Amino acid sequence: MRTTFFILACLIGSIATAQLFTKERIKNRENFDKQILTFGFYMGLNTYDYKFDYNEIVDEIQTEKTAGFNVGVLSDLRINEYLNLRFEPGVAFVQRNLFFTDPSFNSPEQFIREVSSTYIQLPILLKVSTKRLNNFKPFVIGGASYSHNLSSNEENPDDNSAGQFRQKTGVFNYEMGLGVDLYLPYFKFTPSIRGVFAITDELVRDENPDSPYTGSVDSMLSRGIFLNFTFQ
Repeated sequence: MRTTFFILACLIGSIATAQLFTKERIKNRENFDKQILTFGFYMGLNTYDYKFDYNEIVDEIQTEKTAGFNVGVLSDLRINEYLNLRFEPGVAFVQRNLFFTDPSFNSPEQFIREVSSTYIQLPILLKVSTKRLNNFKPFVIGGASYSHNLSSNEENPDDNSAGQFRQKTGVFNYEMGLGVDLYLPYFKFTPSIRGVFAITDELVRDENPDSPYTGSVDSMLSRGIFLNFTFQ
């Protein structure tokens, strides 16, 4: 996903350079951005991992990331030519595998935890755009979001001693990213990439305070990268 981020950033830079040195073109959807309120939908890919902080020196927990899928809708409120306020509710399907180390572990069932998450994402974002260049307008975006994990298992009485890894249901995040609006003849298409960073601890501790899974963990924060394709 980091490679994807680099490729997309290079692509945006290349398009911007090309637009700057291209004569004025016929503008598609010329009055689209003059609307006060617009709507659309998005779909894309994601990859998540965890940032662990520890309360003692231990072997770090390893996270294996896999590609996930996200989909949602958006409403966009125009503030002025360069600023827009956006609400982008959606669903993200996430899979992470955690690898623990402890001398007492002797089977994969003990040192591997498969963590599946289904997040209802509720972000409120401020979009800051440049002046439109022909049919191209780059932007940066950022804000705050709340994630509700439908598969957190927070209320499950079983913990890792019974093979159940638990997370908190509600998490607050901050988000930041960049993208480009491409004005096509019939709609506006927007590829973008965004980082999502939790600011509240997501780990539910085991009943045993000396648990080899959670006893040494001070905090566990989700970090994700979203590659979205938006249609308006």
